[in-house]
Amino acid sequence: MTTIQTKPLTPNFGVEVSGMNLSDVGEGQNFAELRALFEEHSALLFRAQDISNAEHMALAQLFGPIEDRKADERKPGEKFEVPEVSNVQKDGSTSGEMDLHTLNLKSNFLWHSDSTFLPTPALTNILIGRVVTSEGGATELASTRAAWAAMPEALKAKIRGRGIWHRYSHSRRKISPELAELPMFNKWPDQHWNAVWPNPVNGREALYIASHAFKVDGYDETESQALLDELMAFCTQPEFTYSHQWAVGDVLIWDQRAVLHRGTPWPYEQPRTLSSICASVTEDDGIGSIRMPA
Repeated sequence: MTTIQTKPLTPNFGVEVSGMNLSDVGEGQNFAELRALFEEHSALLFRAQDISNAEHMALAQLFGPIEDRKADERKPGEKFEVPEVSNVQKDGSTSGEMDLHTLNLKSNFLWHSDSTFLPTPALTNILIGRVVTSEGGATELASTRAAWAAMPEALKAKIRGRGIWHRYSHSRRKISPELAELPMFNKWPDQHWNAVWPNPVNGREALYIASHAFKVDGYDETESQALLDELMAFCTQPEFTYSHQWAVGDVLIWDQRAVLHRGTPWPYEQPRTLSSICASVTEDDGIGSIRMPA
């Protein structure tokens, strides 16, 4: 039996895990160990995994309900398909740099946590390298848990105990006003979450922010944006970040309650495809501790 081993991705968070085949993980086989690593380290990297879409979905379901943002668009009998972060179009060509599809991909270059704009946000993203580029196209992570622990008290005091409002179209508007008007970015009402999310397993706190955040309780819009920018800048300093250069078969799993992420540019004529499944939080994941009045 192979022994599960880890080595740090950074001094402050994240580990690379070896000796675990993700396609074999199940409720009674290695998931307890996987979940314990997830809670402790916030970000996990697995290399050279051979994992199908069906296995990808089964793994995500161990963490929680699979997030389905297109449920309202699906025709009767039409099945959920694993979402792809890709510039490859149906005809095999790549989307142009200024196409709305590519602009949406570019909005992922902003630091964010997935789904803060949903009534039930994401616990984790499981991202798999399918088609990778010769340069660029990294996925970068930033630990808001490590950053919060190191943050000066004067800055913490500006946000502690306050709620933050999140809106999907807000992040898209930073890239393109036309993009922000698309129906897919205006499906859900603004969401209101506490700025700090304590982990229910170990009690460690993390700042819960994203590019979707637009208003902080007790501040006007200008003050809110200035504070959010200041907090984001602190959390994304080099000592709190990790940059991953993809190889086919790499798998990244991270805690959306405590980790921001973003993509980086690549030559857009090169195809790039990552398969991505988010699992939603449940009450066991501490969602009750961050609920704020609507």
